Amino acid sequence: MSVDLKSLELFVRVAALGAIGKAGAEFGLSATAATQRLQTLEATIGTQLFHRTTRAVSLSTDGEIFLAHAKRILGDVEEALADIRPDPHDIKGELRIACSASFGRLHIAPHVTEFLECHPGVSLQLAMSDSVIDIVEQGFDMAIRIGALAPSTLKARKLAVSPRGLVAAPGYLDKHGVPSTLDDLKGHNCLAREDMRTWSLAASDGTLHDVRTSGNFSSTSAEAITEAALSGLGIARKCTWEIADHLAAGTLVPVLDTYTVSPFWQVFAVRPPSRLPSARVRAFTDFLERCFRKVPALCS
Repeated sequence: MSVDLKSLELFVRVAALGAIGKAGAEFGLSATAATQRLQTLEATIGTQLFHRTTRAVSLSTDGEIFLAHAKRILGDVEEALADIRPDPHDIKGELRIACSASFGRLHIAPHVTEFLECHPGVSLQLAMSDSVIDIVEQGFDMAIRIGALAPSTLKARKLAVSPRGLVAAPGYLDKHGVPSTLDDLKGHNCLAREDMRTWSLAASDGTLHDVRTSGNFSSTSAEAITEAALSGLGIARKCTWEIADHLAAGTLVPVLDTYTVSPFWQVFAVRPPSRLPSARVRAFTDFLERCFRKVPALCS
C-alpha cells in the first residue's frame, strides 16, 4: 500500500473546510482532480472517508478515525524536517504544555513571550492546574512536574531543583513563639496542603524525622497556603521558589531552618513515552532550563 503525503494533506484540508473544490484550489487542483485524488486515496486504504452531497462533504466514521492518524503522520513529517533545520524560525506547530498553577504563573508564563518571539512558527497552549493532568490521555506534548516522580512510563528530564522549608509570618511568631525543636511544632498551628498532617523533615546530618502536626486550615491550593501564612495564620511548608520574594521582603521568615522538608523535590519535564521529543518540545525544554538557571530559588 502506498499513500502519498499530498493526498493526506488534501484529505485533512477537505475535512477542515467541508468542501472539495475549496480545498483543491489550495493545492492548485480543480474540483474534479481533487475528487479523483480523494477517490484514489479511498481505494488505496479500502474504505470510504467522506459522505458526499451536492452541497458539502462530511467525514464518515472511518474518515474521523483516519483523520487523527493523518494529522499525526503529517505532524511527524513536519517534526522530522524541523529536526534537520538549524534555523529555530523553522520550528512550527502547536505545543501543548501542562503545569501547576503556581509554578506556571511565577516561572513559565513570564517567559512565554520571549520563547514565541524566538520561535514565531510555534503556537503555545499552557494548561495550568493544581490537579495532575494525564498528558497521554489528554494529548499534551509535555508537562512540568515538581516533586518526587511516581513510577510511570513517562520520559523525564530534570530541569531544576525545588528545595522546601518551613516558614511563617513574623507576626505569627511574635504572638505564638518561635519553635526551636521539632517537638515544638506540635504546639503550633500548621497549615497543611491537602490535609497532609505528617511532615517529614531531614536534619543537616541526613536523619529523617516524621512529625504529626495539627492545624485549623488546609487547602488543595498552594497559593492559598501561602496567603494564609502571610496573614499570620500559622506555619507552612513551602517551596523556596514560591516564596522567594516574601523571604527577601521579610514578610515570611524561615522556621527551623536547620531542617529541610523531605523528600527533596526537583523540577522535571515529562513527556509521553511512545515518541521521540519533537523539535518544539526540545526547544521549549532547553529554553526553560536556561531560564531556571537564572533563578536562585531553583538552583540552590
